Amino acid sequence: MGAIGTAIAGEHAISYGQSGYKGLVKEIRIFGLACFASIGGLLFGYDQGVISGVLVMHNFASHFPRLASDAGLQGWVVSIMTLGAMCGAFINGPISDRLSRRWSILLANIIFLIGSVIQCSAQNLAMMFVGRFIFGTGIGMLAMVCPLYLSELAPPNIRGALVALQQLSITFGIMISFWINYGTQYIGGTGSGQSEAAWRIPLALQCFPSLILATGTFFLPYSPRWLMNQGREEEALKVLVKLRCVPETDYRLRSEFLEIKAARMFDEQTKIETYGENSSQVYVAVQEYKELFTVSHLRKRTMVACLLQFIQQFTGINAIIYYAPQFFEAIGLSGNSVNLLATGVVGIVFFLSTIPAVLYLDRWGRRKTLIWGAIGMSIAQLLVATLWAVYQDTFITHPSAGWAACVFVWVYIGTFAFSIACVNWIMPSEMFPPGIRGKAVGLAIACNYLSNFVVALVVPKMLKTITFGTFYFFLVFCIILGVWTYFCVPETKGVPIEEMDKLFGGNDGEADLRRIADIRAQLGVDNDDVKGVFIEEIKEDNEHIERAA
Repeated sequence: MGAIGTAIAGEHAISYGQSGYKGLVKEIRIFGLACFASIGGLLFGYDQGVISGVLVMHNFASHFPRLASDAGLQGWVVSIMTLGAMCGAFINGPISDRLSRRWSILLANIIFLIGSVIQCSAQNLAMMFVGRFIFGTGIGMLAMVCPLYLSELAPPNIRGALVALQQLSITFGIMISFWINYGTQYIGGTGSGQSEAAWRIPLALQCFPSLILATGTFFLPYSPRWLMNQGREEEALKVLVKLRCVPETDYRLRSEFLEIKAARMFDEQTKIETYGENSSQVYVAVQEYKELFTVSHLRKRTMVACLLQFIQQFTGINAIIYYAPQFFEAIGLSGNSVNLLATGVVGIVFFLSTIPAVLYLDRWGRRKTLIWGAIGMSIAQLLVATLWAVYQDTFITHPSAGWAACVFVWVYIGTFAFSIACVNWIMPSEMFPPGIRGKAVGLAIACNYLSNFVVALVVPKMLKTITFGTFYFFLVFCIILGVWTYFCVPETKGVPIEEMDKLFGGNDGEADLRRIADIRAQLGVDNDDVKGVFIEEIKEDNEHIERAA
């Protein structure tokens, strides 16, 4: 039902079966659609990992000698993708509303493929930069629309598992990219005889899952929520019947259909009461963004949502993913084969460590998970930095110290994966009132990409200038995360919307719920007498409402 639908459903959330991964296994159709749509997450994760291995390949360095010798330029070629992703995430909001979720996925893949072809066939730095920016735009569009599409297709009882599947897809993409790099580096040898295919193949391989996803969009269903917002209610009903595999007379399907309609009515009424009936869409959008910073309780939430994104990046995660081979080379693991092997383990650890969070995060709670994650990451960063400081010039004679530092990098990755890696996406989506949630989450994602851009840009220079101090720098933000969470971040697990407002000192949630209650009563959502009544009655009601309007 999406963000608004969930708020509307409240304690009346509709269940078609078991929740979590058990429900996924039983909902084969939805599970298949989710796996397919999650290819967008795989593409995002794959690029995060693939560029790190490419940068240290001998032939790539000889093909782009200026790039290999200039740490600042190297930072730009990595980070230019995140600038494109930030642009893609912004522009795809109105595009996905206008064209539909499925066709915006197709458009994102077309853009992604154009950029990927330019990148993998690059003959000079200009082509490399242009290609990475273009396909980064496609990445940002997919990162924005794929989770949204999945959440709008999913029944309430397995929505969490589907979102977790998207996150697992991202980490899976990171993992396989590391190992593909490890394998292709041997094409022609690892020295001066290395073939161009060693780095062009990993960059080109990402085109194949993108082609699969692009082709499959012609067979994907429209989002029933999008259809409802377009006034295409009968089509929305037909899609729901196919997705849920129940007859039209099923009371759960009737209730969900009414919930979706109630969500649309709630959104329309809220905007009219707040901004007036004749206010333009541009004016409303500007005012809603403005309120995120001017209204006290919304400003508090915005700070938490955006700071989570900022701190997440500055704990060092994407710096390690992008530049893992350089890290491992710096701590004494000599040779591309060895440090790429160590990098491949990063992908495995990242993937496996995400699974516990998927299964147990709702039991652990947000605050506790963040605090324990901050403690674990701080210890790991401290030990890596200290080992590097002590043995920086003697790692070659103390290989055990180098491998110890390597192990603690893996410990950091694992701790990050089960803590802030998941929490920083969950909290923004549950903290804000329904009417403004989409814009707030979009702003948080923009902060994530912007922070990612800055980290990717400055890390190469940091590694060359302050060396082990890079890890001490990240350590500071790990400590900040723990302290800030303890004193400033409230626990949001399981808190209903009206209680969420009390946490931050506002009352918009209570007003929203009163409006929701009126709409539910008007549509008869909670009336047990309507259960099992044929859906044609809903269609007749819709026709009467339209004629009256």
